[in-house]
Amino acid sequence: MAFNLYVGYPHENPNFDSLNQALNSLPAQEVAPASYPAAQDSHVEPVNIYIAPGIYEEQVVINRPHVTLIGEKAENTILTYHLGAYEDMEDGSKRGTFRTASVRIDTHDFTARNITFQNNAGFGHTVGQALAMYAEGDRLIFEDCIFLGSQDTLFTAPLPPTAAKPGGFTGPSEFRPRILGRQYYKNCFLRGDVDFIFGSAICYFENCTIFSQKPGDRKPPESPDEEVIYGYITAASTPEGEPFGYVFESCKLISDCPKASVYLGRPWREFAKTVFLRCEIGKHIHPLGWQDWKKPHESFYYGEYACTGEGADTTKRADFSHVLTEEEASKYTRKAVLSGKDNWSI
Repeated sequence: MAFNLYVGYPHENPNFDSLNQALNSLPAQEVAPASYPAAQDSHVEPVNIYIAPGIYEEQVVINRPHVTLIGEKAENTILTYHLGAYEDMEDGSKRGTFRTASVRIDTHDFTARNITFQNNAGFGHTVGQALAMYAEGDRLIFEDCIFLGSQDTLFTAPLPPTAAKPGGFTGPSEFRPRILGRQYYKNCFLRGDVDFIFGSAICYFENCTIFSQKPGDRKPPESPDEEVIYGYITAASTPEGEPFGYVFESCKLISDCPKASVYLGRPWREFAKTVFLRCEIGKHIHPLGWQDWKKPHESFYYGEYACTGEGADTTKRADFSHVLTEEEASKYTRKAVLSGKDNWSI
């Protein structure tokens, strides 16, 4: 049975002024397990942390399993911080992508409900990549949450096996084993511009709203006929041989970008897998739908099934993408994608 902690509730006991204070009060527990599915931690008592409405400006790391964060309403319960990849470090290096996260989950069996996770460092062309959430672990659940950022809003770890450039993975998991986990996002709102949902985890997004924002630091086109691409929703790096990567079921894709100026995705690594099922796709999506990022077409997999909206026409899609049949689409149920060897049930 879980015990309760409170943040920002002065009349509750025990109450804390910040989430970090509440987390630091917990007994130390073993960090993320050596393999997934994670072993059952019968010795770890689950904890619910209730967070009162407010803006909490703090960088947070959660490495204790069986933690649930519960806000009253995502719109007014906000965890935010402000680090960008271009920031100079004391040793003269740049901060880099993976040391920018406002909140980092580094454990398994974590749940968040009714919380906003935000990185407010600024737009990507100005401050670089800036993660609102670094989600690393197995059996992670986000329900009725909001993710706000610009470039690289949500990182669904693990990292790919190797970085494209030396130092590209500088951060907390650079030298750790790449352990594949499962993540579930339900009724969430995700906002960003370039590659703002990216990483290697197996993820199921259900009934989510995906907002592709127009970057405020981009120069306008020099002529009305110039094609400008304002963003890419996904940049998966699915490990080789995995049957599932990112699955979007019954989601709504909206934007303030011009027509045909955003791609559904591009492969961060060559075995990326992403499918959209029964989604409502706005006119901001480019007719080609997908970009190959100079990766071999036979290695990654992109697909769509029964989507609607002004941007859902598949007749002009990139020739390496797929229009799924009903039989093919039936293989992408939440249970099939997330249950795993331990029959995880949500």
